[in-house]
Amino acid sequence: MNLEEKKIIITGAAGRIGSSIAKQAFNHGATVIINDIDEKNLNELSKKLCLIDPSRVITIKEDISNPKGIDNLIKQSLKKVKYITSAVHSAYPTSKQWGTNFENIEFEYLEKDLSMQLGSAIIFSQKILEIFKSQMGGDLIHISSIQGLGAPKFEHYEGTEMMSPIEYTAIKSGVIAITKWLAKYYRNKGIRINCISPGGILDKQPSLFLERYRKSCNNIGMLSSDNIANTVIFLLSSKSAAISGQNLVVDDGWSL
Repeated sequence: MNLEEKKIIITGAAGRIGSSIAKQAFNHGATVIINDIDEKNLNELSKKLCLIDPSRVITIKEDISNPKGIDNLIKQSLKKVKYITSAVHSAYPTSKQWGTNFENIEFEYLEKDLSMQLGSAIIFSQKILEIFKSQMGGDLIHISSIQGLGAPKFEHYEGTEMMSPIEYTAIKSGVIAITKWLAKYYRNKGIRINCISPGGILDKQPSLFLERYRKSCNNIGMLSSDNIANTVIFLLSSKSAAISGQNLVVDDGWSL
């Protein structure tokens, strides 16, 4: 799939999914505007891509968990490129409480997590979609999760130190909802807004969890970040022109 005409902002580009999306989009010919607050990993990604073609890589360190940071990201991007065709919002900011047991959640940090993740997803959408509206076109992709589809399979976590926070389910289900809302709100403007809900990504999880998780899947089990990036590339391409307001579940059947 040819993305040579695409100028794509990718938030959270230093993360597992974000970096895979950036690499795949770049490999398909796109100009990538990679953003994160993790300067070390962001610069490492930038250096790798610049070895191939520095003219198609724009690196912007900016905290987009707040409106000022989002404005700065878009402003700096438009200084480097004449227009932005696409945006993939995969940033994943968390407070120091993230991962705390339900019984120990404190409102102060809960508020931060909801604001930094779901709140910033809404404000990022607001800012970038007005740019797309002025350009009469654009693509926005949000990253949700299978945990946004319903309750976790708690039995998978028994006997491990892992858990799936309630706020994660609240945030990711919200991301699916805002995707659908926005797609309708911006209809007839040449704009497409979609969402991807990945299954679990392999990242040194304990073998007990991996075994249980695999039993809920069809063929693969835990996925690689490239499995998700491949779907993002499809949604960014002309091949997906008729897909709008959808949540694509990429989970090897886990949610069936």
